[in-house]
Amino acid sequence: MNYDGTLDWMLDEALGMPEALHAILLTRDGLLRARSQGISRDEAERQAAALCGVVSISRNTAGFCGYADNGPVPPWRQTLIEFDDAFVLVIAAGEGSYLAVSATDRVDLEACSFRMQQLVDRLGKAMASPDRLGEDGRG
Repeated sequence: MNYDGTLDWMLDEALGMPEALHAILLTRDGLLRARSQGISRDEAERQAAALCGVVSISRNTAGFCGYADNGPVPPWRQTLIEFDDAFVLVIAAGEGSYLAVSATDRVDLEACSFRMQQLVDRLGKAMASPDRLGEDGRG
């Protein structure tokens, strides 16, 4: 699914709290699905690709948490990136999608994460990004 801007309005809701800066919805393969106002499409696409890699790395650290390589691993839920004066939260947002929000260091992280989860719960089906199929019909 390519970016067409039809879901952008949903992400502005995720920013309806003090100190939230930007929000993007991305697919598991790093494609931009939606972006909030205030972030350019080029920057949102660049961040979608980067955050896809962050989620991949996060998922691959399950062994560090004691999960066996060949055993069941619970689904990844969230990654937090912290800078001196800013945060990026990335959460699972429906099948094959992730929601990312950036904020200043003055944001209430718990409230931000809760608001993001509320948005995902309310609009989960619209946020899902099924696997892309090749010409032969397989992913």
